[in-house]
Amino acid sequence: MTELISAASTAAAVADEKAALGWTHTARFLTTASQLTELPQTELPEIAFVGRSNAGKSTAINTLTQQKRLAFASKTPGRTQHINLFELGPKTAANTLFADLPGYGYAAVARGAKLRWQRVMADYLEVRRSLSGVVLMIDSRLGFTDLDRQLLAFVAPRVSNGAVKLLVLLTKADKLNRSEAHMALVQAQAALGELTTEQADVGVSLFSALKKSGVGDAAVVLHGWSQAALGAVPAPAAPVPVV
Repeated sequence: MTELISAASTAAAVADEKAALGWTHTARFLTTASQLTELPQTELPEIAFVGRSNAGKSTAINTLTQQKRLAFASKTPGRTQHINLFELGPKTAANTLFADLPGYGYAAVARGAKLRWQRVMADYLEVRRSLSGVVLMIDSRLGFTDLDRQLLAFVAPRVSNGAVKLLVLLTKADKLNRSEAHMALVQAQAALGELTTEQADVGVSLFSALKKSGVGDAAVVLHGWSQAALGAVPAPAAPVPVV
């Protein structure tokens, strides 16, 4: 009986991952904006992707959506300074938006541009009404930097009260050995501990675009967020809940 239950659970997990990856693959460009006022007002749940320049954000988005050039990866980190929106779901009835926010923290970017985009992202994370989830990309070899913690502070109140879900993807995990990967997870959980409440949905997962590891798990979580926001089904737990 136990083996039958295990096989059924495995089959269900495979089906969920296939459905989630099929959904992320529908992503298509909608619009770009240099400031919040240019973004369309929408009732669709919006999932934002954020992270330092060079954390692998654009690559992760392209890997999740199985599209090579959906998210623009500039050869000069920090050069992309727009919020790009992508629709997901049927072409005639989109059900979710992905928001690709500019990378932050690249030293060569002029101070004025840095400050302007820090304010835009702060406003977006604090007040964007349709925001339902945030995916934060952290280079697994570096862990949380001061800038990452500052960005989390912008959205912390909405995460803590459960209004916005949070998934941290520890990117470039293929560069770590098993011991280093375990330590990266432990340190990330510790960094996220203060955001954890009974209402919060906070998770962290190792992710490698090169090895395609963690891709299916992340897709399942995001698909679950979308379905939950639309009132279809409860969102699944994040890959590694922060406790």
